[in-house]
Amino acid sequence: MTDTIRLRLDIAYDGTAFHGWAAQKDPDLRTVQGTLENALSLILRTDAVLTVAGRTDAGVHASGQVAHLDVPAHSLQQRSIDGDPHRLVRRLGRFLPDDVRVSEIRRVSRDFDARFSALRRHYVYRLTTHQSGALPTRAADTATWVRPVDVRLMQEAATALIGLHDFAAFCKARPNATTIRDLQVFSWADVSTVAEPNLYEATVVADAFCWSMVRSLVGACLVIGEGRRDVSLIDALLAQDSRSSLIPVAPAKGLSLTGVDYPAEEELAARALLTRATREPGQSRG
Repeated sequence: MTDTIRLRLDIAYDGTAFHGWAAQKDPDLRTVQGTLENALSLILRTDAVLTVAGRTDAGVHASGQVAHLDVPAHSLQQRSIDGDPHRLVRRLGRFLPDDVRVSEIRRVSRDFDARFSALRRHYVYRLTTHQSGALPTRAADTATWVRPVDVRLMQEAATALIGLHDFAAFCKARPNATTIRDLQVFSWADVSTVAEPNLYEATVVADAFCWSMVRSLVGACLVIGEGRRDVSLIDALLAQDSRSSLIPVAPAKGLSLTGVDYPAEEELAARALLTRATREPGQSRG
């Protein structure tokens, strides 16, 4: 049996031109996973298959994505790598397009699983309600909402969502997948500047997210913040057992995965076992 080494990759990308993270059957659909796996396979001369912390949707960005892959030990013995996984960072930089970057590659134990060992994922949602839209230099990662909002009301709605709940009303359905999540942080801030007036950011942290959940949470806050719905809507939504049509899914471009937290090395295996027991066969997404 060939000896294998597990590598952790820290990844950032501009999701604008990608059809999401996950590789697709259609080769014409450009994905982050497909782009990275193709480059890694060429450099390592072996089929590279990545496991990721969060499968972001089309148009969603990342500055703190994490993935792992297993490679034969001999793949790292090339002259340009000489057994040092970090040397792959520079090699990859020559193969990857400008909208995806791997900032760190390091060897990790076999107990590390980018998806199942994760304790929590961090997201930031950025939007403007200014009539002129987003600042041109931030247009790729800033959504535009055409109606004014009250950030105080949005925070009231966000606070009501924090905790362990069934977020079925906020998720697109997946067969046999749980929609129970522990939403640990949901905070809104007015981050307006002279150059970017009417600018708001939401920080959202949970153990995991189901499909479209973050953007739906943001959408619920927006309809309450603009006065279309009362904060009491939140209790009604948390009582539902299927996707609600009362809330919009906020635009993908405003969402960025900013970080993933993991336990100490000696706790990785136990965390992965616990997560598998409660999450399979669902997917963790933004």
